[in-house]
Amino acid sequence: MNLCHDPDGIRAVLSALDRPCYVTRSGHRVGVTAQAPAPGDTVLAAVGPLPPDRLGSAAFRDHHGVRAAYMAGAMAGGIAGTELVTAMARAGYLAAFGSAGLPGPRLDEALRTLAHRLGDAPYACNLIHSPMAPHAERACVDLCLRHGVRCVEASAFLTLTPDLVRYRASGLRPGPAGGVLVHHRVIAKVSRPQVAELFLRPAPEPLLTELVARREITAEQARLARAVPMADDLTVEADSGGHTDRRPLTVLLPAITRLRDRIARETSAHRPPRPPVRVGAAGSLGTPHAVAAAFALGADYVVTGSVNQAAVEAATSPAVKSLLADAGLADCTMAPAADMFEQGITVQVLNRGTLFPGRAGRLYRLYRDYGSLEELPAKERRSLEERIFGRPLDEVWADTRDYLAAHHADRLPRAERDAKHRMALTFRWYLAMASRWAVAGDTARSGDWQIWCGPAMGAFNAWAAGSTLEPVENRHVTAIAEHLLRGAAHLTRVHHLRTGGTQLPASCADYRPPRLSPAARSARRDAPGPAAPPLRIPGPHRAAELGVTGRTSPGTT
Repeated sequence: MNLCHDPDGIRAVLSALDRPCYVTRSGHRVGVTAQAPAPGDTVLAAVGPLPPDRLGSAAFRDHHGVRAAYMAGAMAGGIAGTELVTAMARAGYLAAFGSAGLPGPRLDEALRTLAHRLGDAPYACNLIHSPMAPHAERACVDLCLRHGVRCVEASAFLTLTPDLVRYRASGLRPGPAGGVLVHHRVIAKVSRPQVAELFLRPAPEPLLTELVARREITAEQARLARAVPMADDLTVEADSGGHTDRRPLTVLLPAITRLRDRIARETSAHRPPRPPVRVGAAGSLGTPHAVAAAFALGADYVVTGSVNQAAVEAATSPAVKSLLADAGLADCTMAPAADMFEQGITVQVLNRGTLFPGRAGRLYRLYRDYGSLEELPAKERRSLEERIFGRPLDEVWADTRDYLAAHHADRLPRAERDAKHRMALTFRWYLAMASRWAVAGDTARSGDWQIWCGPAMGAFNAWAAGSTLEPVENRHVTAIAEHLLRGAAHLTRVHHLRTGGTQLPASCADYRPPRLSPAARSARRDAPGPAAPPLRIPGPHRAAELGVTGRTSPGTT
């Protein structure tokens, strides 16, 4: 029997995830081995094989046809685009296309591309709740149905909507023995128990009645919808990039799991038994430690987000990826959201290398304090035009009005008669354009880039430092997934041994991707690399802004 005592040997045994690991006393020596103990040896602790694809729920893997309980969540504006979704699907992982904010023709083209490339391979499309633009939600569902999308990731929902229910119910068919076959799967992102409960129960009767009356679903589909929950999976979203309540996963995930179990007990008495809704984890999952902790909390699957935005396949600019790769744990903050600006809803964004958070916050404060653009003090208005918009506000409103007239004529009358609403639409122009400038890498507006980001990005960068995943050009989305899962399996085995009282050398307990070779480190040190673009400020420059070194605070403009 090969008994390992040195750190390198112990690490090698722990890293062989497809083999068992025994902590054994042989004579007067204690060591680690993957071989069955010899007669007379004493097993002090043991842990079984744990390949990464055994983490989490087998039901999740089977239901979605994937090899691991891991998902790349949607990133709005097509950042989680066709290349990222295709790479993940071909590697056997689930990923959601980031449809939010895309015009209909572009989404139509993307879903057509995915259907052609992937056929029956697993993938999803994001369906974001759009209370200020319900037509966008309806158009997304129409396109998903047209292109045969069999799974949607429903996000930001505060209530169930007719179009979400239409998607779910229109995919229901009678199954054997009185069961229900679900052809349209729903993965719902939630951060509040009251919203989770909506997805854990069947669709509301008034919505089903309305859809049947409009002939958008059949009476039989409505009957079947009364027997199944609205979601197959609930993703509990903790502190994440973009829309987030920033709640801690350790509090939220157990609460949602208990809610799921309580509702299942209540309904089991008068409905045929069905597989339970699976509960997954998202938010702040940027290292193997975080992924292992999520599985230890009971997550059936994990969803990553921020870390994938810097991936090779992500559809954002190289300069943005460079900024993200330099982010630290504290380099994100909250800023007003473009889609829910009037309600004061915020999103988590990068706070390094851009002035966007402070400028967006300033716009919201002005919206809150004044009744219209005309009420703004002349000095304030001039400052906005010179330092933030880079053009007269009247021109911004004229462009916004023309857009509404061409695409949403029914919304134009309110904007023209309601000065406060007109002010909001004008300010929302900046918020919407800021994310587009970032995706496009528009260096003329680099000081205004809106980059959605959570603390997982900084954690990932610290963990990947000095490894093959440090260079942005090596950060393929599938490599990120594989190393996070492999590391989580390694750490889970370490945790089991430590729980049994085994003390392991610290150098053996951690998991890191392969180190960069000396030659690669030297090449990176000598190469100039892609520098982050200089901050550019429209209008007259001011000393305070020219002195910014890449970090802003919420109050900075």
